[in-house]
Amino acid sequence: MHAPIKTAISLALCGALQLVTAHAGAADNAAPAAAPAAAAVLPGDDFFSYANAEWLSSTKIPDDRSSWGGMSQLADETNQRIIKLVEAAAGSSDAEAKKVGDFYRAFMNETAIEARGLSPLTPALDKIRALRDKKELTRALGESIRADVDPLNATNFQTENLFGLWVSQGLNDPKHNVPYLLQGGLGMPDRAYYLDDNERMHRLRTAYQAHIAAMLKLAGFSDPETRAARVFDLERKLAMSHATREDSADMAKSNHTWSLQDFAKKAPGMDWNLFFASAGLKGQKQFMLWHPTAMTGAAKQLQDCSLDAWKDFLAFHTINHNANNLPQAFVDQYFDFYGRTLSGTPQLSVRWKRGLAAVNSAMPDAVGKLYVAQYFPPQAKAKLDGMVANIVKAFHQRIDKLAWMAPATRKEAHAKLDVLYVGVGYPDKWTSYAQLDVKADDAYGNAERAEKLYTAQQLAKLRQPVDRKEWCMPPQLVNAVNLPMQNALNFPAAILQPPFFDLNGTDAANYGAIGAVIGHEISHSFDDTGSQFDSNGRLRDWWTKDDAAHFKTATQALVAQYSAYQAFPDLALNGQLTLSENLSDLAGLAAAYDAFKAANPNAADRDFFLGYARSWRNLVRDASLRRQVMTDGHAPSKWRTYTVRNLDAWYKAFDVRQGQQLYLAPQDRVRVW
Repeated sequence: MHAPIKTAISLALCGALQLVTAHAGAADNAAPAAAPAAAAVLPGDDFFSYANAEWLSSTKIPDDRSSWGGMSQLADETNQRIIKLVEAAAGSSDAEAKKVGDFYRAFMNETAIEARGLSPLTPALDKIRALRDKKELTRALGESIRADVDPLNATNFQTENLFGLWVSQGLNDPKHNVPYLLQGGLGMPDRAYYLDDNERMHRLRTAYQAHIAAMLKLAGFSDPETRAARVFDLERKLAMSHATREDSADMAKSNHTWSLQDFAKKAPGMDWNLFFASAGLKGQKQFMLWHPTAMTGAAKQLQDCSLDAWKDFLAFHTINHNANNLPQAFVDQYFDFYGRTLSGTPQLSVRWKRGLAAVNSAMPDAVGKLYVAQYFPPQAKAKLDGMVANIVKAFHQRIDKLAWMAPATRKEAHAKLDVLYVGVGYPDKWTSYAQLDVKADDAYGNAERAEKLYTAQQLAKLRQPVDRKEWCMPPQLVNAVNLPMQNALNFPAAILQPPFFDLNGTDAANYGAIGAVIGHEISHSFDDTGSQFDSNGRLRDWWTKDDAAHFKTATQALVAQYSAYQAFPDLALNGQLTLSENLSDLAGLAAAYDAFKAANPNAADRDFFLGYARSWRNLVRDASLRRQVMTDGHAPSKWRTYTVRNLDAWYKAFDVRQGQQLYLAPQDRVRVW
């Protein structure tokens, strides 16, 4: 399974289509299209506002959210169903279902959590305090490693641990699973938060250091301000060796194979044999390094920084990571920084929502089983299978029409589509939680044991054959994903409902909404990242030189188009950072349109495009929007809607004319696939 889900409301961390901040509309997409009554803007000037005017004028972001849209509503409605299943599961005769119920009950038992106070933390903190030298420190750092990142499927690069671990098939050897190591050790989202020289980042750095001190003080540490300064300085030094977010998305800069012996040569300063033995990787001869400079930098800091600084670092991150399973004072302090200050969210979510997030994180497949059995009809799966087939066919046809593509490149592109595995609804194999010990009165211990079990299950894959049909997200997640190395797609059951998909809705609405999502995920097989993997999932250059040159030229036009959008007067979108997602939005929408017209040659196009725009309706707080623009590989939803300006049919459907803000001359419309 995918790394733990971190919120109950559609935390879409698995890859291609991130629907956390790009939420869909609550309106019925199946309704006949008409010009929005509340619209005071022409579709050619701002199609997002035109299609969503009524919703935008009548909707507010809830106080416990940093953003809100139809996707949020869909996730909330889904969670209202799931929570009833989870609450009832405690009385189930099924052992796994009972674990789900007991896990939730333990989290909801605030009285027990308050009564235990700091006692769940005490063993870990005592162990850190007892560290006597760098050898023992190295062992402790290794023991802290968890399988908590996924750079390719989830674009999830964030971990508080010194390094992130991901286990998957090799970039250069798709027949074997290998361990990937990623940069980590930061309590803020990215190196930019430590290094960028502007007023906002200076304020956030001050607030973060105060947060470190507050957490240490709550845990009973003396002189918390001095300790916080040491922790922050250590993290800042780690950040200096980290790759940028753009470089993290560049496969050529992420493909590094190191032998065990290479670590001593290229990253001196750490006993790597001891570190890997402590991390459960003893005997592993080769590693994939996503961020080699971070390995070198961390080893140097292990050597240069004081033992006390490292002990404070470990203590703080142990407290910070586990805050939500500690007494309310820790919960409040954690939210004050990460919610209010960093994301602009005014209010903490109610406890049941956080409890559902906790059990979703710990036992995602077990919760998914309960959901699918109750709420996913086989008719929905059958209809989606048919739409997928139609859109795959449209991609085949589009590839055949590409005059610039050489026969050899075209052959491999078709081969990728031919082997594509499309998982609809739920995985073929469910993850087992038979080895997970769940106690109805131990929230902290349950979460800790679940993390360790997940990591153990991931490490076990190193001794198992590659499973191309393995899912990276659970059925109850409102999201979708392309897995480029596996040549696979996942469409969880929870997204296959209105407003994205209506079993009784029109084809125009369904193809414009879920059809564009399907097309988006398929097209990730051919975006700037997916196009680097062949039909076997190997990172390989299967393009001719001329084809690659044409593709790069075409994609740079899309980079320029998105880099011209201003989110704020002082902050523009980063077209290079969002290129993969923008390419997939464009190709996916075009293929979904082709499939829609093939199935409904006489249907009106307006419904299709309005369905697409309404699926992206969203409101977002300024702080959260800034964070997204700086660190997220997805463009904010408003600008994703503007993909339509590259399709000729949109101009005809809405009479878009020269002089309107979104108008592009035919020769300036980006056409890649």
